[in-house]
Amino acid sequence: MSPPPTDTPQELLGLRHRIDALDRELLDLLNRRAGLALAVGEIKKKEGSVVFRPEREAQVIDGLKSVNPGPLKTESVAPIWREIMSACRALETPTRVAYLGPAGTFSEEAALGFFGSSIVRVPCASIEEVFRSTSAGVADFGVVPVENSTEGTVRNALDIFLTTPLFIIGETSLFVRHNLLRQTNSLDGIEAVCAHPQALAQCHEWLSMHLPQAERRPVSSNAEGARLAGQDVRLAGIASARAASEYGVHVVAPAIQDDAHNRTRFAIVTDPHRHPAPKSSGHDCTSLVVSVVNRPGAMYDILAPLKKHGVSMTRLESRPARSGQWEYYFFIDLQGHPDQPAVQTAMQELRESCAFFKVLGTYPIDVH
Repeated sequence: MSPPPTDTPQELLGLRHRIDALDRELLDLLNRRAGLALAVGEIKKKEGSVVFRPEREAQVIDGLKSVNPGPLKTESVAPIWREIMSACRALETPTRVAYLGPAGTFSEEAALGFFGSSIVRVPCASIEEVFRSTSAGVADFGVVPVENSTEGTVRNALDIFLTTPLFIIGETSLFVRHNLLRQTNSLDGIEAVCAHPQALAQCHEWLSMHLPQAERRPVSSNAEGARLAGQDVRLAGIASARAASEYGVHVVAPAIQDDAHNRTRFAIVTDPHRHPAPKSSGHDCTSLVVSVVNRPGAMYDILAPLKKHGVSMTRLESRPARSGQWEYYFFIDLQGHPDQPAVQTAMQELRESCAFFKVLGTYPIDVH
């Protein structure tokens, strides 16, 4: 048998040269875009306006998606342009983002997916610390998990929203693929599995079937579980493949989550005194938390203004008020922006019927 040819075909060489030329052209265009971004930044400084406008970035990405001719997939447009805009933003001022750390958590992945990689990372030991760091100005923005498609709401995050001065200016969701991680590439001898309580719950069936005798040990984050697993052969962690690489451990079993389509929704929070609420982007969500007096028809009083003015409610979640009186807070997501007359009127009528009413934020959503 003759050896395979070692020379690269001329047709392939020609295509590579064309790609190299286009790459240089793209780099030139990106630098020209960065120059324009710097000019915009100078105007913003004079006006005293903020660098990051989530509604503007959402409009840019939606506009590009709508005119994408292919063959580049439309879902690839957003992550590419978020990185471009992140790099341009970093030329104006560094964006500090707090999230549940350490390195390798899904929260870090969500932060990078929303803001791009040109940020100053502020890993925090707990969700509570994410709120505190952002409130104190250590970070410009915080990224907190609020809901999982398998386990429902992240309760302590919702409870903090009742009292925090921060509000939501964006959201992002992440496909969560849980992996069992360990020093050695074997299931034998695992005495405890360390992970965030949500991850342990999301992998309940797999753990019951494959590691029924192992202790399920809650820790502050999945990345912390991966770190501990890297230090003790008796331990395993549940975390992302990025965490496995970060802490030098084996992926003993991939994708052990009970729900193959497991996703987590994250809220992007900031201080309203330092960052204004986003203006309408055309595709927005308004999040509220309300409570009503415990009386007959109280739930109807919440829903009636929305139906009357044609405002869609996309989420309704209840949390006990801990008053001992069987009272509840209701977390509500509305489709639309308060700048829209129907939404504004419905919210005003809803406010009048509530004992407690708080707008958690208004922000653009991805409709594609």
